[in-house]
Amino acid sequence: LLCKIISSGDRNKDEGLDFSEFSKYLKEHEKKLQLTFKSLDKNKDGRIDITEIRQSLADLGLEISKEHAEKILQSIDVDGTMTVDWNEWREHFLFNPATNLQEIVRYWKHSTVLDIGDSLTIPDEFTEEEKTTGLWWKQLSAGAVAGAVSRTGTAPLDRMKVFMQVHASTTNKISLVSGFKQMLKEGGVASLWRGNGINVMKIAPETAIKFMAYEQYKKLLSSEPGKVKSHERFMAGSLAGATAQTAIYPMEVMKTRMTLRKTGQYSGMFDCAKKVLKNEGVKAFYKGYIPNILGIIPYAGIDLAVYESLKNFWLSHYAKDTANPGVLVLLGCGTISSTCGQLASYPLALIRTRMQAQASVEGSEQLPMNLMVKKIMKKEGFFGLYRGILPNFMKVIPAVSISYVVYEYMRSGLGIQK
Repeated sequence: LLCKIISSGDRNKDEGLDFSEFSKYLKEHEKKLQLTFKSLDKNKDGRIDITEIRQSLADLGLEISKEHAEKILQSIDVDGTMTVDWNEWREHFLFNPATNLQEIVRYWKHSTVLDIGDSLTIPDEFTEEEKTTGLWWKQLSAGAVAGAVSRTGTAPLDRMKVFMQVHASTTNKISLVSGFKQMLKEGGVASLWRGNGINVMKIAPETAIKFMAYEQYKKLLSSEPGKVKSHERFMAGSLAGATAQTAIYPMEVMKTRMTLRKTGQYSGMFDCAKKVLKNEGVKAFYKGYIPNILGIIPYAGIDLAVYESLKNFWLSHYAKDTANPGVLVLLGCGTISSTCGQLASYPLALIRTRMQAQASVEGSEQLPMNLMVKKIMKKEGFFGLYRGILPNFMKVIPAVSISYVVYEYMRSGLGIQK
């Protein structure tokens, strides 16, 4: 906290605060706090009550219950009146570098920084201030680099997942050990990273398209200008995800083909694209598109619902003096919610991968989605739709850990204040 106050008030960058800098910091900070207090005090009676807190948070896209609003109020309210006057507000936040409500809400913002290899999450929410100061592109860049490092670190497990999704069956039981042995024998250690290049390359265009589409869909869907309700935000996020997936889907197909390729099959990405185009035509680049788009709703919906439930549980049972849950709780909530989302949409992801790989697997029939589901259910039963789930879950914790650590380093490198 002390470091944050010093960095906020240190004008001459000598890593210390003299009296004039400190008093200037207090004056400026108090001014910002006063503006926030006035914006919260909707009825201009000089006091903030529960209704005003809930309304202000709802305007920022964070719906909270009456109980949670009471908890927030109690943590600031000194005289027990269940309202907060200017003095109480100032005393509480004067030595906290958070200057506005957005920063206080940001603790619990469900960030997509945790890259677990799937791209179906709802995009990050940026405040107007972040958009005008250009902080948004720094955050997106930091997230993209974190995703690239995380995907590269967990690429062998990702390749194993795709390998099992396509080749494993009741007759051909591929375990983790036998699968890795097979890969190493066929192509050596480097073969474990097949398909990783294009998997990393698609992060940047997908992030950019998703972000731009999300902003446009929010404007289109919001019932009141400048205010976006939770369900509108979810719809806008899902549509933005679908738009981004549609635009970069040929890269998804190429990623599957490159991941499953045998030694010498393709000399590189362009050779792969050329051969697919020549042998199967343009439509091959959109194989498995329907199950992929259908997977967005269960993934994003369950991810969001589980995250909100875990957040509310923590706030109800463990939030004593602060709404800041700390890194471990946030990472835990994000990991569990993403994993639940994956679990729900996994059968659709498996069907998508098999459809993308169809022509590259010798002797496989070119089946549409519904017939492929029937075939898998008939031959392998319900759990046939969950082939490869073990390596998929095994990569979640390392992927989350790597992406978080790299993201934090990138934030400090790009000068983004925490």
